[in-house]
Amino acid sequence: MSSPRPDSGAGGRSDTVLVGDARSARPSSQHLAEAAAFRSFANGYLREIDPGIRVRHALADGPPAPCVEWNLRSQRLAIRAEIRSPSLCGAQGFGRLWTRHLHEPRWRNVAPMRAIQELLGEAYARVDGGSSETARGRELELLGRILDSYRETARQLDLAGREPGEDTSFIGAERALVFGHWLHPTPKSRQGLTPWQARTYAPEEAGTFPLAVFAVDGTLARHESAGPRSAPEIARDLLGADAARLPLRPGEIVLPMHPLQAEALMLQPHVSAMIDAGLLRRLDAVGPRFTATSSLRTVYAPDCAWMAKFSLPVTLTNSLRVNRLAELEAGVAMARLLARSGFGARHPAFRIISDPAYLTLHCPGREESGFETVFRENPFRNGAERGVATLAALIAEPLPGRPSRLEGLLRRICGDAGELSRAARTWFGLYLDCMLEPVVALYEEQGIALEAHQQNALLDVAAGWPRQGFYRDNQGFYLSQAARPRLLRLAPETAAIASLYFDDCEIRRRLAYYLVVNQIFAVVARMGHDGLIREEVLLDDLAARLEAMARRMTGAGRAFARSVLDGPTLCTKANLRVRLSDRDELASGDGTGNYIDMPNPLRLRAAARSEAGRALAS
Repeated sequence: MSSPRPDSGAGGRSDTVLVGDARSARPSSQHLAEAAAFRSFANGYLREIDPGIRVRHALADGPPAPCVEWNLRSQRLAIRAEIRSPSLCGAQGFGRLWTRHLHEPRWRNVAPMRAIQELLGEAYARVDGGSSETARGRELELLGRILDSYRETARQLDLAGREPGEDTSFIGAERALVFGHWLHPTPKSRQGLTPWQARTYAPEEAGTFPLAVFAVDGTLARHESAGPRSAPEIARDLLGADAARLPLRPGEIVLPMHPLQAEALMLQPHVSAMIDAGLLRRLDAVGPRFTATSSLRTVYAPDCAWMAKFSLPVTLTNSLRVNRLAELEAGVAMARLLARSGFGARHPAFRIISDPAYLTLHCPGREESGFETVFRENPFRNGAERGVATLAALIAEPLPGRPSRLEGLLRRICGDAGELSRAARTWFGLYLDCMLEPVVALYEEQGIALEAHQQNALLDVAAGWPRQGFYRDNQGFYLSQAARPRLLRLAPETAAIASLYFDDCEIRRRLAYYLVVNQIFAVVARMGHDGLIREEVLLDDLAARLEAMARRMTGAGRAFARSVLDGPTLCTKANLRVRLSDRDELASGDGTGNYIDMPNPLRLRAAARSEAGRALAS
């Protein structure tokens, strides 16, 4: 973000620093982590609780500072936050903070963590009434998670500061998310994962580990595969040549498991009972060394044809990370559906990475045993891993004194700083070719929508310019009820997975959030914060692209494009509200309560253009 410095304001030097200032003395990791904690919390508060009022704060050492002001009625306080790097559609970049009691005229500096506490108390007062013992317990729980996230961010900043340079491989980008989700109150909170475990199992620290291995009679396993290799065969593939040396008994198969999940399972009564009965055996860890991707629970080995996605006894962001049987079945069903649709052949610039097989242990009386494992194809090997990056890493907040990954990429391919704005605009157009166009085409042609948020979206930028998009995640499919007869002809098994089918009005809302608000708007905001190009130019280009798509398409894609262009609001994820209610979003039914509406920046931009045109005409 732009020009962050530890300035002095009314009342003395502020404790607030903004991440990414190359011109000031390097602030400590603690200061940077505290500023990052405020940024993510305050952006959620702006979007979900109170947009505040825009004011200018008088300074003794310069021109008045643009600010947002919140009145905290329950505490008779006001908080002002300097907006140093504004955005029309994404995260705001904050600077100094001030507070005052409503009966006093004087503003005083306040530290970011103290400001978070005040905003948190007000949020509970507005959303939950704030007076009950339950609400107070939730408030303290969330405050604890905020502090956990702050401490983990500070630790990751210390580690990142020692890295010599940028790893441009697939796994290098997966390890680069130091600050986490910019619009989540606890982006780096990992309840259930200790710092000493994180050194091996968290992506940022590049730890590697072999998988734990269990042996079980094949009749007790539950598995399915949409491909030529069965799930038990894929499980052996994960373990490489070492699988041949395992002491398996006749009829047994292997169950590879994440070491953390294996330790948790060994303490479960149903697992202990099966081990005591000789039905399940824990074997020595063997096979290649895996490393965590950005999701923590999906693991990768550079020479293995498969990745594996496990359940983990860890709560990340809004949920405990548990693979549900319905999700496993959906992954296989969607792999078959997409293969039969022929979509990939028609759209070679976009690839959906499939989860075509699963393997688990069947335990009578239990829907899930804890052994549920998804097998995901791994296209990022044998040289194909170079230059592929999750979009979340490309647009992440940069480390102090460094450019964002996206800015660094553009500066390398542009060379001439004077051409940077033109290069950024061209890059954005090619990115829309790889992401917006095929995702909407899939919905138009097949009635299939994707949870294409920035962590599930990857780009091949090995040549600098976007040339192919990827999508991953078996939890992120929405099938249109209107297209149900055609989809059932391609994949009849989807009929039994109720969680897959949605009405188109709800699909349009959620696709607008994941594809536009979460992903595309974040690219626009990153380029704006980095000073590469004005956000208005990119929003206009996006609107023009959507208009062209709406003219070209006739079905669900056209309705989606028009809803994004014309609707007064767009759907957004209510991450702060979900956390305020201490709700596990993956266990909350169809998830409808996890979303709210926000003003539509494209509609607001269109109104501003019209107003400017009228002013010129007059």
